[in-house]
Amino acid sequence: MPCDGQSSDKRLGRGEAWGSLAGGGSFQLNRRPLVRALLASAAIAAALALAGCDTDGTTSAVNGRHMQPLSDRMQAEIESKNMAKESPILVRIFKEESELEIWKQDKSGRFALLNTYPICRWSGELGPKIKQGDRQAPEGFYTITPGLMNPNSNYYLAINTGFPNAYDRANGRTGAFLMIHGDCSSAGCYAMTDEQIAEIYALARESFFGGQRSFQIQAYPFRMTPLNMAKHRDSPHMAFWKMLKEGYDHFEVTRAEPKVDVCEKRYVFDAESSGKFSAVDRCPAYKVPEDIATAVRDKQRRDDVQTAELTNRGTPTVPVKTGVDGGMNATFLTAVKSRGGPGATIHTAAGTIPPHVNPPGFEPAAETMSASTLSLASAESKPAYGARSSVQVASAVPGSSSGVGSFFSNLFGSKAEDSRATQPAEASASKSKPAASAAKTGHSAASASRPKSAPPPAETKTANAAAARPSSSKQDAEPEKNAGNAPGVLNGAAPTVSSNAFDNRFGAWN
Repeated sequence: MPCDGQSSDKRLGRGEAWGSLAGGGSFQLNRRPLVRALLASAAIAAALALAGCDTDGTTSAVNGRHMQPLSDRMQAEIESKNMAKESPILVRIFKEESELEIWKQDKSGRFALLNTYPICRWSGELGPKIKQGDRQAPEGFYTITPGLMNPNSNYYLAINTGFPNAYDRANGRTGAFLMIHGDCSSAGCYAMTDEQIAEIYALARESFFGGQRSFQIQAYPFRMTPLNMAKHRDSPHMAFWKMLKEGYDHFEVTRAEPKVDVCEKRYVFDAESSGKFSAVDRCPAYKVPEDIATAVRDKQRRDDVQTAELTNRGTPTVPVKTGVDGGMNATFLTAVKSRGGPGATIHTAAGTIPPHVNPPGFEPAAETMSASTLSLASAESKPAYGARSSVQVASAVPGSSSGVGSFFSNLFGSKAEDSRATQPAEASASKSKPAASAAKTGHSAASASRPKSAPPPAETKTANAAAARPSSSKQDAEPEKNAGNAPGVLNGAAPTVSSNAFDNRFGAWN
């Protein structure tokens, strides 16, 4: 099942920000921890009261996974690295290595690596997402506001990347609702285990509570090292990747979140200008601070020399097309293969792999293939999860859209930024029905055995999704459960906010 498509996320108009809960006062959350704690308590109490009016009679959004505290282990790790629980975060994603990094600002004001999470599943090939339905996970620089956090995802929890951003739109790239979520199944998204997304979500939540208005996701095809640039030198995406590497280098030399603008249909990093940046228009006159520009130039010069040396030595190139759908970190791939393939719940140190997950390019034995283990026709047919690790302390049962979910959404406001709020969503990929006979006739795992064209990632199972519907299309659109009637969701389907343009979303804070 695909990942970019409809979403049931729906905003409430109540309480645009903290001020609405305290007589409209303006607060600096990161400077007033006691006030912040008192306001949070009041807001949660109000959310609980509102939840009592929920006619659905469910309160898992109030009790649920999106408010799980950070584990003692993670809090100790944060303290050991001279960080504060509420300090800002930054996310980097590397497809080829199947890794997601969480960086956090330490008390010196610079970002330091907090943790690296193995990615359980991503789909497509290396390269950017170009069009709706291509199953590509996005690459680029994305800005995440509280409105893009979804506590009621069908895939445990989800963070909308905000694709398409200003760069994507300027270059005619299409698609929507590309997520980082749980359930370890993807068709256009970055899928983690439920335990992992619970911790990542909590880290983002705490940074928002600490006053961070948005955090950056930097999504790369691979670590932008000279060796990798040499190995991928034949890729048609190399010009795009060199542009991404510039932003990568800015972060590497400064350990600060690069300011990202778009003009002339390209990214510009740490640019200072009195003019206005427009994604499709000519760039205004700008300059990059000299210390940053010098450090970036020196790094790029060293990297280019090493890349040229590796190329001259005959470093072999890698195939542009792998012939398999996406990737899975070796930690999880080994665990699945050691069990003979998908079909059983697998517990690893990094989290739980559900039975419906197919590794890329993996073809299970014919006798192990069945519609029950290789497809997810509905929430009802989804295999029950086994015991969770200590990181996960709440039920994975889909939650109500009321309660603290709407508190968190209202806490930061959810004003629409542009007309893309009404952007048509991609149609959900129909669930194919792989069968043992398909394997016997030699169909590859990428076609015959891919559940739902890769198990459902993103954000929704519609009511009609309860029955499996055969289809040859493989898109990356995942409709969100209970579409249209989720008043308190954390706006996982909120429109993308272009880089450096969040004032109207957070107007109540000013």
